[in-house]
Amino acid sequence: MTLNLDNPALLIQRAFIGGEWTGASSGATVPVDNPATGAIIGTVPDCGEAETQAAIAAAQAAFPAWRAKTAGERAALLERWHALVLDNAADLARIMTAEQGKPLAESEGEIRYAATFIKWFAEEGRRIDGAIIPAPEANRRILVMKEPVGVSGAITPWNFPAAMITRKCAPALAAGCPVVVKPSELTPYSALALARLAQDAGIPAGVFNVVTGDATAIGGAMTSSPIVRKLSFTGSTRVGALLMRQSADTIKRLSLELGGNAPLIVFEDADLDLAVASAMASKFRNAGQTCVCANRILVQDGIHDAFAEKLAKAVSALKVGPGDQPGSTIGPLINSAAVDKVKAHVEDALSHGAQIFAQAPEGATGERFATPLILTGASRDMRLADEETFGPVAPLFRFKHEEEGIELANGTSYGLASYFYTENLHRAFRVAERLEAGMVALNTGGISMEMAPFGGVKMSGLGREGAHMGIEEYLEVKTFHVGGLKL
Repeated sequence: MTLNLDNPALLIQRAFIGGEWTGASSGATVPVDNPATGAIIGTVPDCGEAETQAAIAAAQAAFPAWRAKTAGERAALLERWHALVLDNAADLARIMTAEQGKPLAESEGEIRYAATFIKWFAEEGRRIDGAIIPAPEANRRILVMKEPVGVSGAITPWNFPAAMITRKCAPALAAGCPVVVKPSELTPYSALALARLAQDAGIPAGVFNVVTGDATAIGGAMTSSPIVRKLSFTGSTRVGALLMRQSADTIKRLSLELGGNAPLIVFEDADLDLAVASAMASKFRNAGQTCVCANRILVQDGIHDAFAEKLAKAVSALKVGPGDQPGSTIGPLINSAAVDKVKAHVEDALSHGAQIFAQAPEGATGERFATPLILTGASRDMRLADEETFGPVAPLFRFKHEEEGIELANGTSYGLASYFYTENLHRAFRVAERLEAGMVALNTGGISMEMAPFGGVKMSGLGREGAHMGIEEYLEVKTFHVGGLKL
């Protein structure tokens, strides 16, 4: 499959280990397809434990020199990487749309978003600080220093194949930690293109490595290695729990951004037009395949019908089609299993009394496309009440009063994001302080940006990415005691 790139060197079908582009020792490869058409784009090496160990060794060898660089020297290299990402944004977006399926405009937006993390953490690296603690004796001093944790692993998902890499790797690199990246086998080309640009920016060999292929073998090698001191993972709660168990024997530091089941609450005093616009962006971006998308829309009785009508009008304007087709706003789902899950959730909801209230016009009809729709009459006994649908289905739940709305919102084992809409300041604080989520948004659907901490509570994970906290995840605290000073 030809992608018509301005810079064809960005489409790479090799792993990147120790500054070298290489295949798997077995010679085995994994095909990568376009979810809109099923056409094979190319292949990548089916790497396993041996290649992962080689990447870990390369990172370990690069660690002393990388950590010894000043924060300014590391920042300069990250700034070059940032500039190259923006310079090549159009090609990176084409690669992303080809392998992931999202509309080209969304891919372009993700590349710009991904670049913000590189820029932010290049600057944050200069702001790593310590402390001096007043000592109990006149001839003693107590200093607190921060040091890079060491070789770090990053296992990234397919739904944001560029941004999840920069959100993890930029703070690691800025802190002085080399990284080994395992991208999703469904979307490896975005990761490899970023690696090429990192290499072009002058980031030294072994500091940034990408291993493609066997998720079980690669993840197992990362979790069992005593050299890998930190592991960051974005993906399902099931896999996150598995990685946590596997990391126990090496007492590894973990950042886990896991599943979500975000509620979007619309109170009777909300600005309905704002709530509808935000619900559309939150629910249907990336065809609903985001961990922070509004999985459950909770609407107060008095404005339920008006909200549903406005939302239906907005959904009717969606256009389902391949991501590279002009005008497409909803691309394909990533694979047939994703489509099957969406169908199962809809069928389950209908069997429990929900109704299809509205849907988008019929668009592309390939096997991986799902028609966006609105369900009314949603209830707690439906699968979509406690499972991520990860597709373009907007279920509307009714509630009568504020207490019931909060109870519905919190009635899940997940706690990544919550959204709510009200014009009442008192209610805003009451609700925000009671919602069980790592991120709460009032009158907006936008919660992920480089300067704000991102992460969840409950079964949605631990640790934070972004903000100043993002770089702290890659730093260890060392206390330095000095005694017997002759003053």
